[in-house]
Amino acid sequence: MESSFITDTQTIETPRLILRKFELSDAQAMFNNWASDSEVTRFLRWDAHQSVNVTREVLRGWVGNYGEGHDYFHWVIVLRETGLPVGAISLLNVSRRDQCAEVGYCLGRRYWGRGIMTEALRAVLEFGFLRAGFNRIEAAHSVRNPASGRVMQKAGMKHEGSLRESYRSSNGFEDCELYAALRSDLPAGAGCESDETCTLRQKSKGDFSDE
Repeated sequence: MESSFITDTQTIETPRLILRKFELSDAQAMFNNWASDSEVTRFLRWDAHQSVNVTREVLRGWVGNYGEGHDYFHWVIVLRETGLPVGAISLLNVSRRDQCAEVGYCLGRRYWGRGIMTEALRAVLEFGFLRAGFNRIEAAHSVRNPASGRVMQKAGMKHEGSLRESYRSSNGFEDCELYAALRSDLPAGAGCESDETCTLRQKSKGDFSDE
């Protein structure tokens, strides 16, 4: 693996979004917009936060991991127009030997159906392949959450199979559908304009679907 590849979270900009590192000051917006909503966390591995103090403690751990140079990729999704944090997206379970990672995400319920997560996922996939040096990025969703599968499809990921009782949410063990994208799946012309901020070139506001 080439040493020039990024190993820490870098700001990514898209037509409507800024993906950046979390800050401690994001705690209230995170709590209000998604972390306290049991409908958002229904199929996730963590439960809805009962107070903003829980959110602050979680953020302290996340913020402390930045800059350690150990393949830590964790973004807050911010609406460019308002500056409001509305969700999160991460690359995790990184294997440099296999040049692969897993992507996970969540979005505040008020922002569903606007194409926001599709836009964020496309951006993170391109960052993962072109800046972080991965060859394969996987994602899985509960069979009870098909909307997440539509996001994966619209972001260009391909369905690869089903996983029985793949993980445990607050509702019990979840059967999942597995998706993946490869570096070779990237469209021609994909890329970043700057080493400091990854600004995607090929997408316009009208290119993103309604998931």
